[in-house]
Amino acid sequence: MEITRSGLLFSGPFSRYHARLSSNDFSAMPGPILIIDAKAEFYREKLSAKFPSVRLEAVSERRRVTGDELAEAEAIVGLGTAHVFDEALLEGAKRLKWIQALTTGVDGILSLRSLKPEVVITTNTGIHGPQMSEMAFMHMLNLARQAPRMWENQKIARWERWTQIRLCGKTALILGIGSIAESLGPRCKAFGMTVIGVSGTPRPVPGFDRIVPRAELMQVVPQADFLVILLPLRPENVKLVDAKVIAAMKKGSYLVNIGRGAVCDEEALLQAVKSGHLAGAGLDVFSTTPLPPDHPLWRTPNVLISSQVAGGSDVNHLLNLPIIEGNLRFFLDGRFADMQNRVAR
Repeated sequence: MEITRSGLLFSGPFSRYHARLSSNDFSAMPGPILIIDAKAEFYREKLSAKFPSVRLEAVSERRRVTGDELAEAEAIVGLGTAHVFDEALLEGAKRLKWIQALTTGVDGILSLRSLKPEVVITTNTGIHGPQMSEMAFMHMLNLARQAPRMWENQKIARWERWTQIRLCGKTALILGIGSIAESLGPRCKAFGMTVIGVSGTPRPVPGFDRIVPRAELMQVVPQADFLVILLPLRPENVKLVDAKVIAAMKKGSYLVNIGRGAVCDEEALLQAVKSGHLAGAGLDVFSTTPLPPDHPLWRTPNVLISSQVAGGSDVNHLLNLPIIEGNLRFFLDGRFADMQNRVAR
């Protein structure tokens, strides 16, 4: 237990950080905060201005991280994917106390056996609604209007016309009601669509005509012209959209998955598109990432593939910064319970 110059009383493992801030004893500060990201230098520069006494290490890629940087780091900021977080990274971070994931999903981190139970994990949940909604619409519009067919015709200067399918008047069934769905629902309404949500915790949400419990999925899925999957990857969600659910979808409907690949049975989806039961599918996520070059989804007509980019945008770093800054402040204060988007473990 220590008392700072201000007379405030602090206790616990982070009390020395407060003492350092008040006494200018640089040796009492925590080990470096390691930032691993293409925008790492941006984060380092902005955070240094707010936390000049905190040592911030900026590394653009996981492969550039050194053993010394890992051994000293008490916090790591980076995408919560296997491209950044792996067993070797966590094994080398002997002093690690906090992970700030620059993603909403952290299932890849939670599955690592080297993750110590005392390590606090926070995410950037809440920033992805607009960009992921736009990606959902990119897939819906491109599928409905057969945009790839237009692009191919343009290459060979072929004039061809066909009946255009409009979104207005169609029904979007959104599976998984969180912050992203809260952004997507009103956008679907703006296009004149009927919007139905399926949630484990049904509740009124603006932009939805109704929300039903997950137990009623099989009752509402036949109504969908577009089934949009936004579910996170949890044990109960693995292959939730299976052959039975896909078979219950109306003939000529579409499936869009921008949530997690393993939520959908890819083989059942593939067969449904090939048979013509589904008119098409838009996929941003897959059971195996990257999608192997020999996977038949690449060559299946009426399947549009985007390479897990739905959550990214040109302004993500600007949206991430306030979350990192706030959580870093709480980290230094030892106020773990106040950290934004803390993952329950």
